[in-house]
Amino acid sequence: MTSRADLALHVLPGIPLIVAGDDLAAILHASLARLPVRLADGDVLVLAQKIVSKAEGRLVRLADVVASPRAEELGAETQKDPRLVQLILDESTEIMRKRPGMLLVRHRLGNVGAHAGIDQSNVDHADGEAALLLPEDPDASAQRLHDALYALTGRRLAVIIADSMNRAWRLGTIGGAIGCHGLQVLDDLRGSGDMYGRELKVTLINRADSIAAAASLLM
Repeated sequence: MTSRADLALHVLPGIPLIVAGDDLAAILHASLARLPVRLADGDVLVLAQKIVSKAEGRLVRLADVVASPRAEELGAETQKDPRLVQLILDESTEIMRKRPGMLLVRHRLGNVGAHAGIDQSNVDHADGEAALLLPEDPDASAQRLHDALYALTGRRLAVIIADSMNRAWRLGTIGGAIGCHGLQVLDDLRGSGDMYGRELKVTLINRADSIAAAASLLM
C-alpha cells in the first residue's frame, strides 16, 4: 500500500494595501475567517515580505538618505541613484559583483541577492521617491505573527515570510523563505537510506523554500 499526501493552496481574500503601523495579525485573521476551509494546527501561512516590511515601517524616502562618497562612486559605476546605493550598502556586509544596473551583495541577514532585497515597485512614491527594505529581523517578525494568530485563532499556524530570489546560472526569480516560525525548515535525510538501501550523505530538503516557491505562484 502506498501513502498519499495532498497539498492545497489558498489565496487570502480581501487583504488591503498595507501601510506602516497596520495590525497585520488582525488583518490576516479577518482574511482567514473568510476562507472556505477550517484552520488546523500545522497549516502554513506564507506572506510576501513586502506587506511585512510595509507594516513595520521599513519604507524609506530617498530624500532622507545622504549618500557617502563610496555610494556616489558605486552609483556612477552601476548607473544607480547614489542614495539607493547607500541603502544597499547599509543593509549589506559584502559586495559580491557589480555591473551597470545591478549590485549583487550579501545581506546582513546572510542572503545573497541583488540590491539587498531593497525594492521600489508597488510602494507609494506620493511623498517622493522611496525604497522598501527587508524586515529588520524576519524570523522575529514571523514569530510575532505566529503568536498573535495563535491568540486570535487558537491554532498553531506556521508562518513563512517569502521574498523573490535569484539563483546562480538560472534565469528568473523564485519565491524563497527569508523568515520562518513554527515549521521545520530543513528535512535532514543524511544517514538514512534511499529506496535501495544506499546511504544518503548530503541530502537536505529545504521545506520552507519549497512551500514559499509554491505560494509565490499564487502571489
